[in-house]
Amino acid sequence: MILAVYDLWGFVSEYHEELRAGLVNTLKIAALGILGAFVIGVVLGAARAHRVPVISPLTVGYVELIRNTPILVQIFMIFYALPQFGIVLDQFTVAWLAVTIWGGAFNTENFRAGFEAVPYRYREAGAALGFGRLATFLNVTLPIGGRIALPSSINTYISVLKNTSLMIVIGFAELTTTSINISNLTLQTTESLTVLASVYLCLVWGLSALIRLLESRLALPEAR
Repeated sequence: MILAVYDLWGFVSEYHEELRAGLVNTLKIAALGILGAFVIGVVLGAARAHRVPVISPLTVGYVELIRNTPILVQIFMIFYALPQFGIVLDQFTVAWLAVTIWGGAFNTENFRAGFEAVPYRYREAGAALGFGRLATFLNVTLPIGGRIALPSSINTYISVLKNTSLMIVIGFAELTTTSINISNLTLQTTESLTVLASVYLCLVWGLSALIRLLESRLALPEAR
């Protein structure tokens, strides 16, 4: 047991620079993906909840397309198919764009459900105060509906983080690609996969704890 721990520590010590670079790339992709998924979810979720003409039906098509096809296929489409139409993107752009599009589709439904769960009387109260539709949304629907949608959004953000590992299929040097490359070169498969799993476990736990803390701080009074 002690020897196994020593070997694992020796592996990390020897390849810490490569692993750190891969981790940084993973965090960059995840951060952009989570931010993008949040923005898409709020905007398109609002469009669906308020039945905005043109935008709402287009959003339905986007959500159905993304939610009913594997993200791996979506990555291949962006990386391999778009160049056929003259759109060539570098690996980093493909990576964060793929997880953003995927997360945005799921978050759209999360926020749509949250916004639709806001009691109509609250929106009536906003109108009674002289708020227009946009002001009512920003001051009433968004603060309340966003809090309602937060628990379901947590799973989406965690999945965005974990889906960054799929960028191995395009050779982008995030954490999974780096670990597998080291494993292939050194045949230290057990050490490589153990470190990989441990880092992802810590990342997911950390993200979950952070969002749970945010959820508790933003909880509606009746939910506390």
